[in-house]
Amino acid sequence: MHDTLPFLDKLLQASTASTSATVLARLIVAAVLGGAIGLEREMKHRPAGLRTNMFMCFGSALFTMLSAMLAGSGQDQTRIAAQIIAGIGFIGAGSILRSRGAVHGVTTAATVFVVAAIGMCAGAGLMIPAALATMLVLFGLLILGILEQHVFVRRYPAAYMVDAGDASHLHELMDEARVEKHGKLLDVKLTRQESTTRMEFTLEADPGTHDKLLKKLHKEFDTHKIISFASSEQE
Repeated sequence: MHDTLPFLDKLLQASTASTSATVLARLIVAAVLGGAIGLEREMKHRPAGLRTNMFMCFGSALFTMLSAMLAGSGQDQTRIAAQIIAGIGFIGAGSILRSRGAVHGVTTAATVFVVAAIGMCAGAGLMIPAALATMLVLFGLLILGILEQHVFVRRYPAAYMVDAGDASHLHELMDEARVEKHGKLLDVKLTRQESTTRMEFTLEADPGTHDKLLKKLHKEFDTHKIISFASSEQE
């Protein structure tokens, strides 16, 4: 009897060490995969960047493992993990913004949702599906993002403010924006001051039309600025 106790102690220690190594390995994989997606988001200066995606993936993996460990055998091992989806939903909703009729941050919210799912895969020990999912997400963000910018060109709104001494120049600019086939003029406001006239307007157009307008403003008007620039690349 006395001879078997040391053997049981060693077996217990080996089991604990093996469990700790498995937990650590899964957490490291989750952090690396979440960080890979977060790095792409950070390079594009998105609200949810490197640390945010890394922590969300890491936390999802940790909660998934805790859910199974705390429940034990014969119990519902998904109780804690199931709440991850609801929690990530609040974070994703916070990254979606609405400004001047345009909605921004939907892609960021979707990325947050997928990152949490990748973390849950890593926490459950499904390393290959987690890695493949990460590769697919990066493909969608990088390759499809390039196609979206150059092939599937979208219009987006930008608000401008222009000052001019002669109001006729502003009327010409406004008329030119109205007849632009690739643009739509919104929210035009003219304000007369002592020596100048100020025009504020919002133009919804494709990137080429915005670039053309910016060059015209820089060339013909001394005082001009962009109040808000809701680019289609803000996703």
